[in-house]
Amino acid sequence: MTDEHTTLLLGGRIYTPAGPDATAMAVTGGTVVWAGQDAPARALHPNAEIVDLQGAFVAPAFVDAHVHATATGLHLTGLDLTGVRDRADLLGRVRAAVTPGQVLLAHGWDESGWTDPRLPSRAELDDAAAGTPVYLSRVDVHSALVSTALVDLAPAARAADGWSPDGPLTRDAHHAVRAAVRAAVTPEQRDRAQRAFLAEAAKQGIVSVHECAGPDISGHDDLAALLALAGPGTPEVVGYWGELGAVGTARTLGARGLAGDLFVDGSLGSHTAALSAPYADHPGTGTRYLDAHRIGEHLAACTEAGLQAGFHVIGDAAVAEVVEGFRLAEKEVGQRALAAAHHRLEHVEMVTAEQAKLLAGWGAVASVQPLFDALWGGPAGMYADRLGADRAAGLNPFATLAAEGVLLAFGSDAPVTPLDPWAGVRAGAYHRTPG
Repeated sequence: MTDEHTTLLLGGRIYTPAGPDATAMAVTGGTVVWAGQDAPARALHPNAEIVDLQGAFVAPAFVDAHVHATATGLHLTGLDLTGVRDRADLLGRVRAAVTPGQVLLAHGWDESGWTDPRLPSRAELDDAAAGTPVYLSRVDVHSALVSTALVDLAPAARAADGWSPDGPLTRDAHHAVRAAVRAAVTPEQRDRAQRAFLAEAAKQGIVSVHECAGPDISGHDDLAALLALAGPGTPEVVGYWGELGAVGTARTLGARGLAGDLFVDGSLGSHTAALSAPYADHPGTGTRYLDAHRIGEHLAACTEAGLQAGFHVIGDAAVAEVVEGFRLAEKEVGQRALAAAHHRLEHVEMVTAEQAKLLAGWGAVASVQPLFDALWGGPAGMYADRLGADRAAGLNPFATLAAEGVLLAFGSDAPVTPLDPWAGVRAGAYHRTPG
């Protein structure tokens, strides 16, 4: 191509390791063909269209390595609970938002930042809902406040692990009501939500997202619709399906791997992350869904099938189980094949330097969310409430993971944290624990 098809960006700050003092960039046919200083740029491309950057910073676009598109889109277009500060505020917003005959979905409440951490009772929520099925997911999406009308749509929840007659639902009870909510979302609602998500991602400079779908998260139809919707003019969607051993399903859906939110444990905020010692503010040590044997089998099966395996893993007891699972998988398929697959670990918040070194040797990728630390880290944050300040200070050790050779992939886990990659960069660079 000639310079007639070239755009020349001048007078900026261009991020390129090959030329740290670059101020100009030439783009031909959608491809960056040159970067350097303004004067040689004009000489080399005399007929190019000129764009004056006026000092702006130019960087590559972002990849968000962990998202939930439909849930984020419903959050963007629906009732937002992230600003709620007490029980009365939450109930008032629900009362104002309910529409007879429609399920109300809302997301983002986080009682750890409320002026009064008391949650509304089921009866109080029923009164505000006025007979409407209501699903209000906690910010970590591992528990939810629900109305009795929604429970009636998923009666199995009453006999499931994690059932509470008055408080938030967790574990299997939460999965049951979430399935009922998914069934209530119409294809038209889903399409609007997914389009809203893709538009917001593009607005934030994100050109590729990794959708972490699965049977307990979204469903076959949801992932298939998202993959079909993405195309020219939208961010690329890389699909993952979180189900044990479902190689045929991954092939059918076009998923890159059996990874993402394949749960080894839950979350710290909902007291379901699996710990080796009890929570500081709650009895028990959380919930572990998978043991090392099943983890190892899944890693080996995916390695042999040429797919990425992966797991949602947060607590130290869950991380230890995953490390042991890798050991078992190595015995089956060998270290070289295991490492070549670059299996994923989502979140991996409580990991030691020794474990990081082992994971690096197995080629594991840590898909991490720096905004978790920005929102919940520090001596007075939610992590300190859940674990005590000393244990909490060691969470999300990005520098340790990188130093031991683990590849880091940053993401948002939207809607858990916003689609805001620059905020993620800042949070990663300025961790609440120095070093």
